[in-house]
Amino acid sequence: MATFDDVRAIALALPETEEREGGWNMGPSWRVVGGPMFAWSRPVTGKDLAWMRERGEEPGEPVLAIRVDGEEAKLELLEAFPEIAFTIPHLDGYPAVLLRLPLIEAGLLGELIIDSWLLRARKRTARAWLAEHGFAEG
Repeated sequence: MATFDDVRAIALALPETEEREGGWNMGPSWRVVGGPMFAWSRPVTGKDLAWMRERGEEPGEPVLAIRVDGEEAKLELLEAFPEIAFTIPHLDGYPAVLLRLPLIEAGLLGELIIDSWLLRARKRTARAWLAEHGFAEG
């Protein structure tokens, strides 16, 4: 079971990353310093919660939103991890996926946060991090 402490540890271990209050509903968010968010707390409320419950679903709080690389990547995650990853009407057309933290394993959480960070990190920083961690460029 992952928690926001796990998210915090993973995200803040990445270069040039900061945590701020001010994600959805003023919850914690993680972003590249001076840049946009790549992960943020995203409680499901109001119309979106009602929409889920009409379908017999629950968000499984706490929920983490992560940036993804477009609609295709979003659909791939939703199909690959239907118990963990989900979306809501509010995010239609937006490159983000919601994750049920209580159901996600730490290794997968780390991979998803890193992938999200790579989308927002400066190219030079991302290349250096990938090289340092033994990943081929590409």
